[in-house]
Amino acid sequence: MADSTSAPVFESPITADYAPADDASLTLRDISSTTKLLVRAADDTAAATQMGVPFGGSRLHDEVLISGQRPGEWLLLGSATAIGAAASSIDQTGHVSIVDHTHSRALFRLVGETASGLLEKVCSLDWSDAMTPNGAVVSASVAKVTCDIVRNDHQGTPSYLIACDRSFAQYLFDAVLDAGKEFDIGANV
Repeated sequence: MADSTSAPVFESPITADYAPADDASLTLRDISSTTKLLVRAADDTAAATQMGVPFGGSRLHDEVLISGQRPGEWLLLGSATAIGAAASSIDQTGHVSIVDHTHSRALFRLVGETASGLLEKVCSLDWSDAMTPNGAVVSASVAKVTCDIVRNDHQGTPSYLIACDRSFAQYLFDAVLDAGKEFDIGANV
């Protein structure tokens, strides 16, 4: 009999095989195994104050990226240990809900100087630095898939975290790779 107290084993929603992309100038990585915690809290709660991030912004706190995805809604991203510590410290007084979305949401990281150009091909938003600076959080259709996107520059290089429902993950991953061919994109899964 299986231990019912253990967490489910994570399986990536990306099942196709891709050639290594070690020398590509633009990379798309499947980082879906990152722990994802959705926090919803009314404006007048201690939890909302603890998040400390307005709608449309993000910040790193104790190895957890907190992004204000919608009014009264934050997505926390990080290691299981860091997210566990963050979750246990959230004041749940009032209208507050905390739900683990690790297994229901896919997460990709698009990294490279031409990442914004690729996103402009598959999304109608303005990806210039003035409109989506590092730390910006938006929701948009990417290749006709509803996504939440965080500009989260990686080692000084433009980088975007793209989250979508798990059921669209393989399609979206392939659509972004297809759109990125002219940008010398490579996949890392």
